[in-house]
Amino acid sequence: MNDTLVTLVGNAATGVEFRETATGGMARFRFAVTPRRWDREKQLWADGHTSFYTVWAWRTLALNLSGSVSVGEPLVVHGRLKVREEEREGQRRTFVDIEAVAVGHDLTRGTSAFRRVMRGEPALTARVGSADRADGPDDTGGPDGPGGPDGPGGAGAPDASGGSRGGAARSGSKKPTGRQKAAPELVSAP
Repeated sequence: MNDTLVTLVGNAATGVEFRETATGGMARFRFAVTPRRWDREKQLWADGHTSFYTVWAWRTLALNLSGSVSVGEPLVVHGRLKVREEEREGQRRTFVDIEAVAVGHDLTRGTSAFRRVMRGEPALTARVGSADRADGPDDTGGPDGPGGPDGPGGAGAPDASGGSRGGAARSGSKKPTGRQKAAPELVSAP
């Protein structure tokens, strides 16, 4: 193939729009890239002209983007460059799109926490209050809502036996996480 692959560093200019299609999920958002250059005469950094791109993603990447990216976040986008021209209202306009192969947070400007998505757990990428959540109609919130790990009845809440329903108990490990309290060890008396 003769695709032009590019890697851009910038910020999410809009929220991610996600839609289900017949072939899987589709997401798009606008991406702003502003070059910075050192001005020797003024002895300070100066911003250049901001370029805007529309980033398109499909299937799993689209679903993960919708649950991970918010407006203003610094990102690194790698994908295929697509330039198209259209005539609208008598004027020719040029549109520059990126068909994303990979998208990630720019860790030179902050930290990020990675969560692997298991195929059977689409709720990890669902947005708070989303109507099309896959984990059922009885869950009324996101990670911090009533059905989330920090809300009543969430994964971090204790169950009837005093243990935790989520986190370490789900994975089979006995180590407590930062949100869970360690259960007291029972010692049998002779």
